[in-house]
Amino acid sequence: MNRDTFEVQSEQEGERLDKYLSSIYPDISRSFFQRILKENQILVNDKPQKANYRLKTDDIVDVTIPDAVQTPILPQDIPLDILYEDDDVLVVNKPKGMVVHPSAGHYSDTLVNAIMYHCKDSLSGINGEIRPGIVHRIDMDTTGSLIVCKNDESHIKISEQIKDHSCNRIYVGIVCGNVKDDEGTIEGAIGRNPNDRKKMAINEKNGKPAVTHYKVLERFGDYTYMQFKLETGRTHQIRVHMASINHPLLGDMLYSSYSPTKNRFKGLEGQCLHAKTIGFVHPKTGEYMEFDAPLPKYFANLLEVLYNINNK
Repeated sequence: MNRDTFEVQSEQEGERLDKYLSSIYPDISRSFFQRILKENQILVNDKPQKANYRLKTDDIVDVTIPDAVQTPILPQDIPLDILYEDDDVLVVNKPKGMVVHPSAGHYSDTLVNAIMYHCKDSLSGINGEIRPGIVHRIDMDTTGSLIVCKNDESHIKISEQIKDHSCNRIYVGIVCGNVKDDEGTIEGAIGRNPNDRKKMAINEKNGKPAVTHYKVLERFGDYTYMQFKLETGRTHQIRVHMASINHPLLGDMLYSSYSPTKNRFKGLEGQCLHAKTIGFVHPKTGEYMEFDAPLPKYFANLLEVLYNINNK
């Protein structure tokens, strides 16, 4: 059971309690908070409040998030592309279209189902029944390297590295348009989009700080092949940051108005983004380790197509 305490800032005054909570916890739905508010799991100034309570400056919000309940999550014999494995950690190359962990109504064909089969009983349990072994995640349509922890000690140590930004995470992607600068940094707090619950957005009022460093790898006229180094790891961070400077990821149907591109390039389904490199200090040996996930076939083919188009 997780317990957190927050003090309401002046710029948050007047905001609904359920909306405030969902902005703090972008991975948790507003409807979930509305339910646990009814169960008095959240207190404001030591008193239970309703979802529509309007916050006041200096209110103290105590949040208790119940542990995950038992769910019908079963091991599945799904092939894994393993980049590295020992008794403490597993590094996998996640394919496109695979969800990392189960969610309500979606308990099969996820990475968790696959690693439960592969690792048997050797998975950390800190994230509860729904996310055994999962210490960080990438979007369903993003491919690439992901760390899985096999025990709680490893989970704690890897989590600390992710939290203090010492875990090296490098992505590559193709964006729409010709990015002007060869390299740069995008800073912009990311939180839930107030107008669309499916989307994240630059939200300086209610978002969490986010920093993305980028570098141009190759230019293809109307498209740019880029590298991204994350300082933080917010939900949809690269996708939101690049869309904010009018260079959304190619194929990103959520943050891009370039939807016709889906039909222009064969095999492109969802954003063209790949978690190429993951580097971390091994939780037991203290040795720095780094792994590269090879580009998926669709991505390599797309680069070849763009090269040929640009060099006609």
